[in-house]
Amino acid sequence: MRRSIRTLGVAAAVVALSACSSGPAATSGAPATSAPTTSAAADYSGVTLTMWVDQDRFKAVDAAAKQFTEATHAKVTLVTKDAGKMRDEFTAAFDAGTAPDILLGAHDWLGGLIQNGAVSPVPLGDKASAFTKVAVDAFTYDGQTYGVPYAIENIALVRNTKLASSAPATWDDMIAAAKGSKVPVALQVSENGDAYHMYPMQTSFGAKVFAQDASGSYTTELAMGGDAGHAFANWLGQQGKAKNIVVSMDGDKAKSAFINGQTPFYITGPWSIADIKKAGIDISVDPIPSAGGQPAAPFSGVQGFYVSSKSANPIVAADFLLNYIATDEVQTQLYKVGNRTPALTSAAEKALADDPITKGFAAVAAQAVPMPSIPEMNAVWTYWGKTQVEIISGKASDPAKAWDAMIAAIQKDLKK
Repeated sequence: MRRSIRTLGVAAAVVALSACSSGPAATSGAPATSAPTTSAAADYSGVTLTMWVDQDRFKAVDAAAKQFTEATHAKVTLVTKDAGKMRDEFTAAFDAGTAPDILLGAHDWLGGLIQNGAVSPVPLGDKASAFTKVAVDAFTYDGQTYGVPYAIENIALVRNTKLASSAPATWDDMIAAAKGSKVPVALQVSENGDAYHMYPMQTSFGAKVFAQDASGSYTTELAMGGDAGHAFANWLGQQGKAKNIVVSMDGDKAKSAFINGQTPFYITGPWSIADIKKAGIDISVDPIPSAGGQPAAPFSGVQGFYVSSKSANPIVAADFLLNYIATDEVQTQLYKVGNRTPALTSAAEKALADDPITKGFAAVAAQAVPMPSIPEMNAVWTYWGKTQVEIISGKASDPAKAWDAMIAAIQKDLKK
């Protein structure tokens, strides 16, 4: 039986931030990872949990860990890891029998982690209704929740309001508004390509990565081929020739170009906001302008915490996550260090009310589509990015033909 992730409801991405919405109840027959959600703390004397986090989120999680230790007598050992390497390191540690009890990560890791039997369900029970529906859905697999979410993220168009007074309606409008700037738009590509940042423009041509069935679940059928894919590929080639998009623009160069005033426009996510604020730039967060006539829909992603299937103390781990991480105080602190909209509805409402930048990203989330978390997504990224680079750079003289070759290569890998 094919497994699939339910999609993150597009409209719900914003609507759910302003009103509490219900998520799935704990699934009967799931492993005993449910945690008590009452005010009475259990005594876990002698228990030690190991948790992997990145450096940015260490402080907020450490404060929660200290509260947990004081209340339950369990010890929480935090280990800082590079966020970009954490999934691979976790997989290696899991195979070696040295995996942590808890792992911080993105929802799109879920399909692969479940396929490898690496994580356990974490039934949210009554707590599910405290999270935004989009966040709960992201960590739901075959009717069970496998993580405790803490943040929702997506990219948008960040505009320097002093260099561009209004939001562009289309890609061509944006390029015209940037005329005279050293860089038309700060768009991360780099030598390996960046299908994630390029995806909104691709969806504006109607070329979604995978098809979805009647229930909204992703299937393994590629949907970015055919006329829609060809139209996007040809457009990509035109943008490369015009130097509107260049493969030498990696993440650091894109951020630098915007901060140094070389362009009014920057396609990025909330992770770049702290540096932009530090530079004292007045900004607006706007929808990404359409290149192909349809809405430019970026990927939406949800960050959360997983419990390893090899944890000796899954109930203790779930208790810590549900009752000490999933609080207004901690989720607000996590929001402040990452500028990602909190997954907990009450914390999200405060963030949206207090910060127009966060509200801007949330509004763009209304057009976002979920990052597929099916294992088959792993077969896509390398071919996808490489082909985009070949087209942008002009190495591929026939963009549509190069796109067809990419589709064929991915389909071949999917059949293995």
